[in-house]
Amino acid sequence: MKVLVLGSGGREHALVWKLAQSPHTTALWVAPGNAGTCGETLAANGTPVVNVPIGAEDLPALLACARDHRPDLTVVGPDNPLALGVVDLFQEHGFRIWGPNRKASQFESSKVFSQDFMARHGIPTARAGTFSDVQEARRFCESLGGRCAVKADGLALGKGVLLTHSVDEAHRALDEILVDRTFGAAGSRVVIQELLEGMEVSLHALCDGKTALLFPTAQDHKRALDGDQGLNTGGMGTYSPAPFLSDTELASVGRQILEPWLAGCRAEGIDFRGLLYPGVMLTRKGPRVLEFNARFGDPETQVYLTRLENDLVELLNASVEGTLDRMTLKWSSNASVCVVAASPGYPGSYPKGLPIEGLDRAAALPGVKVFHAGTALKNGRVVTSSGRVLGVTAWASTLQGARDAAYAAVDEIRFEGMQCRRDIAAKALGRG
Repeated sequence: MKVLVLGSGGREHALVWKLAQSPHTTALWVAPGNAGTCGETLAANGTPVVNVPIGAEDLPALLACARDHRPDLTVVGPDNPLALGVVDLFQEHGFRIWGPNRKASQFESSKVFSQDFMARHGIPTARAGTFSDVQEARRFCESLGGRCAVKADGLALGKGVLLTHSVDEAHRALDEILVDRTFGAAGSRVVIQELLEGMEVSLHALCDGKTALLFPTAQDHKRALDGDQGLNTGGMGTYSPAPFLSDTELASVGRQILEPWLAGCRAEGIDFRGLLYPGVMLTRKGPRVLEFNARFGDPETQVYLTRLENDLVELLNASVEGTLDRMTLKWSSNASVCVVAASPGYPGSYPKGLPIEGLDRAAALPGVKVFHAGTALKNGRVVTSSGRVLGVTAWASTLQGARDAAYAAVDEIRFEGMQCRRDIAAKALGRG
């Protein structure tokens, strides 16, 4: 099969790495890819993965690329092209493509749609309200005592959520989103949720419109600094499995969320073929969905795909064809840890073009894979090109071993001002 992957981040490098291992993959292009994706080769024939210099949101150019290369399957990584309707466009022109269509991708592209859907179909979530008027929003925040999660309605690169603990903080968050428009058009409306207390976990489920196969647990680390301090980011690291749910408890949580979700999709004519990623808070009153995402998490993809034993091409084909009920997910017993190395200043403004040293030394360590997230090639050297630069991932028979290996690899890598959290997986090991 010839495969085209859309995207340029760490999630996409992990997808490319796993797809390249399949004996079914005979050619693989990435649009636009990064300095890591073009370093992969196909297990089937030894040919290199090819980067195509087309942005993942340039839908006309992507369609032209598909017409040129005639891929048998296109795999969409990021959220923006899904929201723009790339799946609908490719399907209209006869191309097989994996990912939810525009209607189904509303679970991520509109937090208002998602919150209303949960209310309609009895999916456990937080007390919430939707607002475009700042005064009404302020009154709702005051009714919650200022303990709120204030969320921009649209896509904001994982940063459009502000957590507040007082009325003054809540008012400032509303001003930032609704008045100052820090997140642009994504902040024309807000969803305000009560601030839930508990342990947050990431759930993933591969879907084909009628069947949802639940992944093991993972835990993301959204805040920029150790101890869950600092600003929200796209994710500074993750690990899997997370020890906060037994297999039986995970299955129960999955049923409480996925069964009403699937029933709601059927009732509303939503054909979701792709990856559903609910962020879930485990509260004393049971699981509560914080939000839905409509694609693989980043950096969760990096730890999931280093544990997945299935052929990813076969799984994605089954998701497209509606035959997931014939598939069984197979997972390594290893634990996997991903530590994100980020640019100085991230998640605020940051420089680009900083040379990266030590990648070969890190990659040579056993049980380590360095996934590129924001990198480019400049005069033959790998340089930084975005806020999250690398997803340094390691696996081992124990979580402690995987964590130690990941940080040993991080310590081999250097670029000016490099920052990373030093407490990834600490909660699971009783240190956070």
